[in-house]
Amino acid sequence: MPVPVYKIEPLCDHRWEDFLDSEPGASVFHTTGWLEALHRTYGYQPIVYTTSSPGTKLRNGVVFCQIESWLTGRRLVSLPFSDYCEPLVDSPDDLQLIWDELTAEKNRGKTWRYIEVRSTAPLKAKSSLFHSTCEYAIHRLDLNPSLDQLFNAFHKDSTQRKIRRAEREGLKYEDGRSESLLLSFYQLLVVTRRRLGIPPQPLQWFRYLIASLGEALRIRVAFKESRPIAAILTLRRNGALVYKYGCSNANFHNLGGMHLLLWRSIQEAKEAGLNVFDFGRSDCNNEGLILFKERWGARRSAATYSRYTTSAHSPDSYRPSEAHWSLQIVKHACTHAPRRLLSMAGGILYKHVG
Repeated sequence: MPVPVYKIEPLCDHRWEDFLDSEPGASVFHTTGWLEALHRTYGYQPIVYTTSSPGTKLRNGVVFCQIESWLTGRRLVSLPFSDYCEPLVDSPDDLQLIWDELTAEKNRGKTWRYIEVRSTAPLKAKSSLFHSTCEYAIHRLDLNPSLDQLFNAFHKDSTQRKIRRAEREGLKYEDGRSESLLLSFYQLLVVTRRRLGIPPQPLQWFRYLIASLGEALRIRVAFKESRPIAAILTLRRNGALVYKYGCSNANFHNLGGMHLLLWRSIQEAKEAGLNVFDFGRSDCNNEGLILFKERWGARRSAATYSRYTTSAHSPDSYRPSEAHWSLQIVKHACTHAPRRLLSMAGGILYKHVG
Protein backbone atom coordinates (compact mmCIF):
# COMPACT_ATOMS: atom_id res chain seq x y z
CA MET A 1 0.00 0.00 0.00
CA PRO A 2 1.27 3.53 -0.78
CA VAL A 3 2.47 5.43 2.27
CA PRO A 4 0.30 8.54 2.74
CA VAL A 5 1.71 12.01 3.32
CA TYR A 6 0.15 14.18 6.01
CA LYS A 7 0.10 17.92 6.65
CA ILE A 8 0.34 19.41 10.12
CA GLU A 9 0.31 22.93 11.52
CA PRO A 10 3.57 23.28 13.49
CA LEU A 11 2.32 26.24 15.52
CA CYS A 12 -0.49 24.08 16.92
CA ASP A 13 1.08 20.60 16.97
CA HIS A 14 3.52 20.12 19.90
CA ARG A 15 5.08 17.16 18.06
CA TRP A 16 7.00 19.55 15.80
CA GLU A 17 9.06 21.15 18.57
CA ASP A 18 9.54 17.75 20.24
CA PHE A 19 10.86 16.41 16.93
CA LEU A 20 13.28 19.34 16.53
CA ASP A 21 14.75 18.72 19.98
CA SER A 22 15.97 15.29 18.83
CA GLU A 23 16.85 16.22 15.25
CA PRO A 24 20.56 17.12 14.72
CA GLY A 25 19.84 18.86 11.41
CA ALA A 26 17.35 21.31 12.91
CA SER A 27 18.32 24.99 12.89
CA VAL A 28 16.84 28.06 14.52
CA PHE A 29 14.92 28.63 11.27
CA HIS A 30 12.90 25.44 11.81
CA THR A 31 11.68 26.44 15.26
CA THR A 32 8.18 27.46 16.20
CA GLY A 33 9.65 30.75 17.44
CA TRP A 34 10.88 31.67 13.95
CA LEU A 35 7.65 30.40 12.35
CA GLU A 36 5.51 32.33 14.81
CA ALA A 37 7.37 35.58 14.08
CA LEU A 38 6.87 35.02 10.33
CA HIS A 39 3.17 34.38 10.88
CA ARG A 40 2.58 37.34 13.20
CA THR A 41 4.57 39.84 11.11
CA TYR A 42 3.71 38.86 7.55
CA GLY A 43 0.67 36.58 7.84
CA TYR A 44 2.48 33.56 6.35
CA GLN A 45 0.89 30.23 7.20
CA PRO A 46 3.41 27.53 8.30
CA ILE A 47 2.76 23.94 7.24
CA VAL A 48 4.75 20.71 7.58
CA TYR A 49 4.60 17.73 5.22
CA THR A 50 5.41 14.40 6.88
CA THR A 51 4.94 10.66 6.43
CA SER A 52 4.16 10.31 10.18
CA SER A 53 0.48 9.66 10.82
CA PRO A 54 -1.62 11.74 13.24
CA GLY A 55 -1.08 10.89 16.89
CA THR A 56 2.29 9.21 16.30
CA LYS A 57 5.77 10.52 17.00
CA LEU A 58 7.13 12.56 14.10
CA ARG A 59 9.92 10.81 12.20
CA ASN A 60 10.45 13.48 9.55
CA GLY A 61 9.11 16.75 8.20
CA VAL A 62 9.57 19.42 5.54
CA VAL A 63 8.36 22.82 6.74
CA PHE A 64 7.03 25.52 4.41
CA CYS A 65 5.25 28.84 4.63
CA GLN A 66 2.32 29.51 2.34
CA ILE A 67 2.66 33.07 1.11
CA GLU A 68 -0.46 34.85 -0.12
CA SER A 69 0.36 38.08 -1.95
CA TRP A 70 -1.72 40.11 -4.38
CA LEU A 71 1.55 41.64 -5.62
CA THR A 72 3.84 38.63 -6.10
CA GLY A 73 1.39 35.74 -6.08
CA ARG A 74 0.98 32.58 -4.00
CA ARG A 75 4.09 30.56 -3.22
CA LEU A 76 5.22 27.70 -1.01
CA VAL A 77 8.63 28.58 0.47
CA SER A 78 10.90 26.75 2.92
CA LEU A 79 11.50 29.20 4.53
CA PRO A 80 11.07 32.94 3.95
CA PHE A 81 13.94 35.14 5.22
CA SER A 82 15.90 32.06 6.30
CA ASP A 83 19.51 31.52 5.26
CA TYR A 84 18.84 27.80 4.92
CA CYS A 85 16.16 25.32 5.99
CA GLU A 86 16.95 21.65 5.47
CA PRO A 87 14.25 19.06 4.73
CA LEU A 88 14.41 16.98 7.92
CA VAL A 89 13.97 13.64 6.20
CA ASP A 90 16.57 10.89 6.58
CA SER A 91 15.06 8.37 4.18
CA PRO A 92 15.32 9.10 0.42
CA ASP A 93 12.10 7.13 -0.05
CA ASP A 94 10.22 9.32 2.44
CA LEU A 95 11.59 12.47 0.82
CA GLN A 96 10.41 11.21 -2.56
CA LEU A 97 6.94 10.48 -1.14
CA ILE A 98 6.68 14.06 0.15
CA TRP A 99 7.85 15.45 -3.17
CA ASP A 100 5.38 13.30 -5.05
CA GLU A 101 2.61 14.77 -2.89
CA LEU A 102 3.82 18.35 -3.50
CA THR A 103 3.99 17.68 -7.24
CA ALA A 104 0.52 16.15 -7.22
CA GLU A 105 -0.93 19.12 -5.32
CA LYS A 106 0.63 21.52 -7.80
CA ASN A 107 -0.71 19.49 -10.71
CA ARG A 108 -4.17 19.27 -9.12
CA GLY A 109 -4.53 23.00 -9.51
CA LYS A 110 -2.81 24.55 -6.50
CA THR A 111 -2.18 28.09 -7.63
CA TRP A 112 1.34 28.28 -6.23
CA ARG A 113 3.56 30.15 -8.66
CA TYR A 114 6.43 27.98 -7.44
CA ILE A 115 7.67 25.74 -4.65
CA GLU A 116 11.01 26.74 -3.14
CA VAL A 117 13.40 24.96 -0.76
CA ARG A 118 16.46 26.66 0.75
CA SER A 119 18.78 23.81 1.69
CA THR A 120 22.55 23.50 1.91
CA ALA A 121 22.62 20.47 -0.39
CA PRO A 122 20.89 19.89 -3.74
CA LEU A 123 17.62 18.01 -3.37
CA LYS A 124 17.69 14.46 -4.71
CA ALA A 125 13.96 14.00 -5.05
CA LYS A 126 12.51 13.59 -8.54
CA SER A 127 9.63 15.69 -9.80
CA SER A 128 7.78 16.23 -13.05
CA LEU A 129 7.96 19.96 -12.29
CA PHE A 130 10.80 21.97 -13.79
CA HIS A 131 13.65 22.29 -11.29
CA SER A 132 16.04 25.27 -11.24
CA THR A 133 18.67 26.14 -8.65
CA CYS A 134 20.58 29.12 -7.29
CA GLU A 135 23.72 28.84 -5.17
CA TYR A 136 24.79 30.97 -2.22
CA ALA A 137 27.84 30.90 0.05
CA ILE A 138 27.58 29.91 3.72
CA HIS A 139 30.49 30.61 6.09
CA ARG A 140 30.97 28.82 9.41
CA LEU A 141 33.73 29.10 12.00
CA ASP A 142 34.68 25.95 13.92
CA LEU A 143 34.81 26.80 17.62
CA ASN A 144 36.73 23.71 18.73
CA PRO A 145 40.17 25.45 18.81
CA SER A 146 41.06 27.57 21.83
CA LEU A 147 40.27 31.30 21.86
CA ASP A 148 43.96 32.08 21.36
CA GLN A 149 44.10 29.75 18.36
CA LEU A 150 40.97 31.29 16.91
CA PHE A 151 42.30 34.83 17.33
CA ASN A 152 45.70 33.96 15.84
CA ALA A 153 43.97 32.53 12.75
CA PHE A 154 42.23 35.85 12.04
CA HIS A 155 43.69 38.05 9.32
CA LYS A 156 46.33 40.10 11.11
CA ASP A 157 45.70 43.42 9.40
CA SER A 158 42.00 43.59 8.62
CA THR A 159 40.64 41.59 11.59
CA GLN A 160 43.09 41.42 14.50
CA ARG A 161 44.09 45.05 14.06
CA LYS A 162 40.45 46.22 14.01
CA ILE A 163 39.65 44.31 17.20
CA ARG A 164 42.62 45.89 18.97
CA ARG A 165 41.65 49.32 17.64
CA ALA A 166 38.15 48.93 19.12
CA GLU A 167 39.66 47.99 22.47
CA ARG A 168 42.01 51.00 22.42
CA GLU A 169 39.11 53.30 21.57
CA GLY A 170 37.30 52.10 24.67
CA LEU A 171 34.13 51.18 22.79
CA LYS A 172 31.33 50.13 25.10
CA TYR A 173 29.61 46.78 24.51
CA GLU A 174 26.06 45.95 25.55
CA ASP A 175 23.87 42.95 24.77
CA GLY A 176 20.38 41.79 25.58
CA ARG A 177 16.80 42.11 24.30
CA SER A 178 15.70 45.42 25.83
CA GLU A 179 13.62 47.95 23.93
CA SER A 180 16.46 50.50 24.14
CA LEU A 181 18.94 48.07 22.55
CA LEU A 182 16.37 47.18 19.89
CA LEU A 183 15.88 50.85 19.01
CA SER A 184 19.66 51.43 18.85
CA PHE A 185 19.95 48.41 16.55
CA TYR A 186 17.03 49.52 14.37
CA GLN A 187 18.33 53.07 14.04
CA LEU A 188 21.58 51.67 12.62
CA LEU A 189 19.70 49.17 10.44
CA VAL A 190 17.73 51.94 8.72
CA VAL A 191 20.94 53.92 8.11
CA THR A 192 22.71 50.84 6.71
CA ARG A 193 19.84 49.72 4.48
CA ARG A 194 19.49 53.22 3.10
CA ARG A 195 23.20 53.23 2.27
CA LEU A 196 22.75 49.92 0.43
CA GLY A 197 19.53 50.97 -1.29
CA ILE A 198 17.44 48.28 0.41
CA PRO A 199 14.39 48.82 2.65
CA PRO A 200 14.78 47.72 6.29
CA GLN A 201 12.59 45.02 7.74
CA PRO A 202 9.71 46.43 9.80
CA LEU A 203 10.49 47.11 13.44
CA GLN A 204 7.63 44.82 14.41
CA TRP A 205 9.47 41.86 12.85
CA PHE A 206 12.23 42.22 15.40
CA ARG A 207 9.80 42.74 18.27
CA TYR A 208 8.05 39.48 17.34
CA LEU A 209 11.39 37.67 17.02
CA ILE A 210 12.35 38.81 20.52
CA ALA A 211 8.97 37.72 21.91
CA SER A 212 9.01 34.35 20.11
CA LEU A 213 12.67 33.31 20.46
CA GLY A 214 13.43 34.66 23.93
CA GLU A 215 16.86 33.63 25.23
CA ALA A 216 17.87 32.28 21.81
CA LEU A 217 18.11 35.85 20.49
CA ARG A 218 20.55 38.59 21.50
CA ILE A 219 21.07 42.12 20.23
CA ARG A 220 24.66 43.31 20.58
CA VAL A 221 25.54 47.00 20.26
CA ALA A 222 28.87 48.86 20.25
CA PHE A 223 28.82 52.45 21.51
CA LYS A 224 31.31 55.28 21.13
CA GLU A 225 30.62 57.07 24.40
CA SER A 226 26.79 57.13 24.33
CA ARG A 227 26.37 56.87 20.56
CA PRO A 228 25.55 53.49 18.96
CA ILE A 229 27.96 52.88 16.05
CA ALA A 230 27.49 49.17 15.22
CA ALA A 231 25.01 46.43 16.06
CA ILE A 232 24.34 42.78 15.28
CA LEU A 233 21.55 40.32 16.03
CA THR A 234 22.47 36.70 16.77
CA LEU A 235 20.36 33.54 17.09
CA ARG A 236 21.31 30.43 19.06
CA ARG A 237 20.20 26.85 18.42
CA ASN A 238 21.59 23.33 18.47
CA GLY A 239 25.23 24.16 19.23
CA ALA A 240 25.45 27.07 16.80
CA LEU A 241 25.39 30.84 17.16
CA VAL A 242 24.08 32.44 13.96
CA TYR A 243 24.99 36.01 12.95
CA LYS A 244 21.73 36.98 11.23
CA TYR A 245 21.63 40.81 10.98
CA GLY A 246 24.35 43.45 11.14
CA CYS A 247 24.39 47.23 10.71
CA SER A 248 26.68 50.17 11.39
CA ASN A 249 27.35 53.88 10.99
CA ALA A 250 29.86 54.21 8.16
CA ASN A 251 31.36 57.34 9.73
CA PHE A 252 32.78 55.15 12.53
CA HIS A 253 33.92 52.10 10.56
CA ASN A 254 37.57 52.87 11.32
CA LEU A 255 36.95 52.29 15.05
CA GLY A 256 36.29 48.57 14.56
CA GLY A 257 32.86 48.41 16.20
CA MET A 258 31.60 45.52 14.05
CA HIS A 259 34.80 43.57 14.64
CA LEU A 260 34.42 44.03 18.40
CA LEU A 261 30.84 42.72 18.29
CA LEU A 262 31.74 39.64 16.27
CA TRP A 263 34.74 38.85 18.46
CA ARG A 264 32.71 39.18 21.65
CA SER A 265 30.03 36.94 20.11
CA ILE A 266 32.62 34.32 19.19
CA GLN A 267 34.11 34.46 22.71
CA GLU A 268 30.72 34.03 24.34
CA ALA A 269 29.77 31.18 21.99
CA LYS A 270 33.02 29.41 22.79
CA GLU A 271 32.59 29.91 26.54
CA ALA A 272 29.03 28.56 26.31
CA GLY A 273 30.33 25.33 24.75
CA LEU A 274 28.87 25.93 21.29
CA ASN A 275 30.50 24.24 18.31
CA VAL A 276 29.97 26.69 15.46
CA PHE A 277 29.77 30.41 14.81
CA ASP A 278 27.68 30.81 11.66
CA PHE A 279 28.41 33.94 9.62
CA GLY A 280 25.32 33.32 7.49
CA ARG A 281 24.59 33.59 3.79
CA SER A 282 26.34 35.65 1.11
CA ASP A 283 25.56 36.16 -2.56
CA CYS A 284 28.30 34.38 -4.51
CA ASN A 285 29.09 37.55 -6.44
CA ASN A 286 29.56 39.61 -3.25
CA GLU A 287 33.31 39.15 -3.14
CA GLY A 288 33.86 41.83 -0.50
CA LEU A 289 31.49 40.20 2.02
CA ILE A 290 32.89 36.74 1.33
CA LEU A 291 36.46 37.99 1.87
CA PHE A 292 35.42 39.69 5.12
CA LYS A 293 34.05 36.41 6.49
CA GLU A 294 36.99 34.33 5.34
CA ARG A 295 39.39 36.69 7.12
CA TRP A 296 37.79 35.45 10.35
CA GLY A 297 38.89 31.91 9.49
CA ALA A 298 35.38 30.83 8.50
CA ARG A 299 35.11 27.95 6.04
CA ARG A 300 32.95 28.39 2.97
CA SER A 301 30.32 25.89 1.87
CA ALA A 302 27.42 26.08 -0.57
CA ALA A 303 23.71 26.49 -0.04
CA THR A 304 21.70 25.34 -3.04
CA TYR A 305 18.21 26.81 -3.27
CA SER A 306 15.78 24.83 -5.42
CA ARG A 307 12.69 26.17 -7.15
CA TYR A 308 10.01 24.05 -8.81
CA THR A 309 7.83 25.55 -11.55
CA THR A 310 5.58 24.21 -14.28
CA SER A 311 7.85 25.23 -17.15
CA ALA A 312 11.51 25.81 -17.96
CA HIS A 313 10.38 29.12 -19.46
CA SER A 314 8.57 30.26 -16.33
CA PRO A 315 9.60 33.76 -15.19
CA ASP A 316 9.77 32.28 -11.66
CA SER A 317 12.67 29.92 -12.39
CA TYR A 318 15.99 30.93 -10.85
CA ARG A 319 18.32 33.07 -12.88
CA PRO A 320 21.44 33.34 -10.70
CA SER A 321 23.05 36.00 -12.89
CA GLU A 322 20.14 38.38 -12.41
CA ALA A 323 19.46 40.52 -9.35
CA HIS A 324 16.05 40.38 -7.74
CA TRP A 325 13.84 42.60 -9.85
CA SER A 326 11.99 44.01 -6.87
CA LEU A 327 15.16 45.25 -5.20
CA GLN A 328 16.48 46.73 -8.43
CA ILE A 329 13.30 48.74 -8.86
CA VAL A 330 13.35 50.23 -5.39
CA LYS A 331 17.13 50.62 -4.90
CA HIS A 332 17.43 54.13 -6.28
CA ALA A 333 14.35 55.31 -4.41
CA CYS A 334 15.54 53.80 -1.13
CA THR A 335 18.92 55.51 -1.32
CA HIS A 336 17.26 58.92 -1.41
CA ALA A 337 14.12 58.32 0.69
CA PRO A 338 13.64 59.94 4.11
CA ARG A 339 14.29 57.48 6.94
CA ARG A 340 10.68 57.37 8.13
CA LEU A 341 9.41 56.70 4.62
CA LEU A 342 12.06 54.02 4.15
CA SER A 343 10.87 52.19 7.28
CA MET A 344 7.26 52.37 6.07
CA ALA A 345 8.30 50.97 2.68
CA GLY A 346 9.95 48.00 4.36
CA GLY A 347 6.80 47.26 6.33
CA ILE A 348 4.77 47.22 3.12
CA LEU A 349 7.18 45.41 0.77
CA TYR A 350 8.67 42.59 2.81
CA LYS A 351 5.43 40.65 3.23
CA HIS A 352 5.37 40.33 -0.59
CA VAL A 353 8.99 39.26 -1.20
CA GLY A 354 9.57 36.49 1.37
